[in-house]
Amino acid sequence: MPKDRMPRVLTQDIGDVDLPYLLYEGDGPAIVLMHATGFQPWMWHPIARELAPRWRVIAPYFCDHREVDPEKGGLSWLTISEDLAKFCTRLGLDAPALVGHSMGATVLTLAHAAFGVTSRGMVLIEPIFLPEDFYKMQIRVEEHPLASKSIRRKDRWAGRAEAVSYLKSKPLFGRWDDEMLDLYVSYGMRESDAGGLQLACSPLREASLFMGGMQYDPWPLLPRVNCPVLVLEGEESENRAFIDLKKAVSLIPKGTYRMIGQAGHLIPMEKPGEILAIITEYLENTKQ
Repeated sequence: MPKDRMPRVLTQDIGDVDLPYLLYEGDGPAIVLMHATGFQPWMWHPIARELAPRWRVIAPYFCDHREVDPEKGGLSWLTISEDLAKFCTRLGLDAPALVGHSMGATVLTLAHAAFGVTSRGMVLIEPIFLPEDFYKMQIRVEEHPLASKSIRRKDRWAGRAEAVSYLKSKPLFGRWDDEMLDLYVSYGMRESDAGGLQLACSPLREASLFMGGMQYDPWPLLPRVNCPVLVLEGEESENRAFIDLKKAVSLIPKGTYRMIGQAGHLIPMEKPGEILAIITEYLENTKQ
């Protein structure tokens, strides 16, 4: 597919809210791509455009479709999972392939195991399966290691040049693919009413998503995942200090683990070509 091939930007009514999503038309089976916390479905673009037209690629967006308060627990990932299940039903998706990153990977797991979204196979990139004790804790936003940072995140820039310069000064973006960084500025930011740019997913909403990740324990559901699953972990991911993905894979009946060398938590943004190759090989060779 040519690099300038763009998706259709659509919305789907799931009953009480509308969900926006990107659609890359294709003649093959459907594949759903789920983004990480606070990011846009556009971060899948370099991968999605190459998956089509062999796949019908669908990338929904979960950030501001429901009103939430981070100080009241935020937006539960179980709620997002149920919304995703309704989304798949409304679109008539029949056993799609499921690929998710970070929050998106956890949401796909819950949608499959708790809400019956069948799948021919899943690729979970750095899923957030926190230690089980974490889900028993009641903490405030300022006590959450990620929500406390996200709610204070810089949210405004005078223009594109300032935004790019700021991002390149941050270690989080230091290893990003150039096109991914460009997409983040183009779609992860929007024009502010006061002039300049601001984040499309506001710090308040991102904090609400992080808080919502502690509302439901996914561990008891892992043995109920009945499709083939490939779990990818970044060799240099900070999450390895407290998330045991090898243990998670051991609980998934058809689970496989793979480490991605010289990569952090944001593997798709750092190594989109490698992730594309892994997704393609795994899903096209997987038989249930």
